Parts: sequence; structure tokens; C-alpha cells
Amino acid sequence: MQLNEKNLREKDFHNNLQSKKNGRFENVFYKAIANAWSDFFKYLKFNASNSELLDYGCGVGPVIERVFNFNPKKITGIDISDVSISKAKTRLQKFEPKIELLVENCEETKFQNDKFDIVYGLGILHHLHFSKCIDEISRILKSNGTLLFIEPLGTNPIINLYRRLTPSSRSRDEHPLIEKDFQLIKDKFSNVILKYYGLSTLIFFPFYRSSENSIIFNSLIKFDQILFKIKFFRLFAWSVLIIAKKN
Repeated sequence: MQLNEKNLREKDFHNNLQSKKNGRFENVFYKAIANAWSDFFKYLKFNASNSELLDYGCGVGPVIERVFNFNPKKITGIDISDVSISKAKTRLQKFEPKIELLVENCEETKFQNDKFDIVYGLGILHHLHFSKCIDEISRILKSNGTLLFIEPLGTNPIINLYRRLTPSSRSRDEHPLIEKDFQLIKDKFSNVILKYYGLSTLIFFPFYRSSENSIIFNSLIKFDQILFKIKFFRLFAWSVLIIAKKN
């Protein structure tokens, strides 16, 4: 596995992160985009059965553990962090042999062309060389295969300020997505769907203890859905769900 300087920084960052006992403080904010996670898993639930899946940047394997219940033919998980893969193998050993876990550079994998039905990931593409990853995902997806990712956006100035003020919580090379990144996807894929999340649900997150069965949270979701029909408000979303089909 060949790694450039940026790849090595990402590997070291995630190895160090997985070696810590406590997660990042920012994890408390993720309840504000619980509806994005729900839509992500809903798509997999209805499309993963008897399919070859690739978890692109699988970390310690929490998504694989859940997606396994959707009866896929096989799940392969890759990550640049050997610490993460080691933990994932321990966590997921009961699911063998339908799961394979590999230390791989996502930008340049060793998989054959047209191998996977779905390539999915959570918050991984913004850590990598984006155009290389889009090319690589296109290469390893089967015809009519699906790209499925949740990624942070880089267009909200307040969130960007917070990112600049907390450099130790993120890798120095990460680049939350902007409009030109979506164009790269549209150039390679068809039927591209972008769904936006985390505006009022993020602003008002102190006012609901949990997103589960919360009247406040569900009301804020509906409000965000109205706002995101207007392109201007999409600039202030925190995250985007990307669904696209290989041409």
C-alpha cells in the first residue's frame, strides 16, 4: 500500500483518535443530524440484500455491524488506520466469513473493476483527495451500482469558524464539501440526489435531550425541509446525504 505525505497524516490522526479512551467532544452534536443517519440506513435496508457492499473508511466497524442485519451477500470494510481495522476485526469476528476487513488506501485500492453493488461511507470523503476517490469508486462499482455517503459541508461560516478554532479535533487536510465537489460526482454518476441536514436542528440542539421520539426535533426536521427547498439555505446546512448511480 503506497501512501503519500497526506495519507500518512490521515493514518496517524485516525490511529491516535482510535487509541483514545474518549471520543471527540463534537460527537454530542451528531444528534442534530440523526435524520440523515436514518435516511442512510433506510436506503441500505432496502437495497443491501444479496449485494456486495464496500464500507469505504469503515473505522472500527459500527456501520458494518448494523448493515449486516440487512442480509448482504458480503461486506468488505477498508480503512487506512491499522488500529481501526484491528479493533473492527475483534468487534466483527462473529460475522465471518461474510465480512472482510482490510487496511487499504481508499484513494487507490487493489480491488478489480466493477466489483461492488454499493460503496458507502460516513464522513470519509472529506478526509481524502476527493477527485481520486470519486474516480476510484466509479472504477470499482458495478454498472448501475450506487455511491452512498453522508459528508459535512464547508459552506456554513459559523461552522467553519468553529472548525478553525478547534484544530486539534480534526485532521489538517480535511475539506468539507462545496459545490464544485458535487459537480465532480455529477460528471461521473447519474441520478445524483443531494439531501441536506442540520440547520435548525443544529441551532436548537440544546433544547431537545434526544432526537428519538422528540416532538421538538421532528418539528425542526420539517422546518429544515422547507428551508432547504431554497438554495440559499442549503449553504447553511451541516451535512449532505449523497446518493448516485454509476453511469
